[in-house]
Amino acid sequence: MFQVVGRIDKPGQVWFDVRMKTYTITESKTRLSALVQQVMETGETVVIGRNGRPMVQLSPYKAPASGKRLGAFEGRIHVSEDFDAWEPEEAEALGLE
Repeated sequence: MFQVVGRIDKPGQVWFDVRMKTYTITESKTRLSALVQQVMETGETVVIGRNGRPMVQLSPYKAPASGKRLGAFEGRIHVSEDFDAWEPEEAEALGLE
């Protein structure tokens, strides 16, 4: 799945670059079910490319965090009746009066 490429810049300095295997669009069309199964089992991302360039990636779905819902603060927050009223100095400076 991964290709590891290493190089030595100076003695004692070794750099490693991990590259994901890139499948062509034709390969991915032929093997889509297998690629989906592979992603589900390993959790690793698969890259699909065209002409040697990465175009899209197939990765495991991550459900959004639960617990966030609209109206969670209903009844806990009070908004005053004049929350959008300008102070006289502000209104005058903005030319609203």
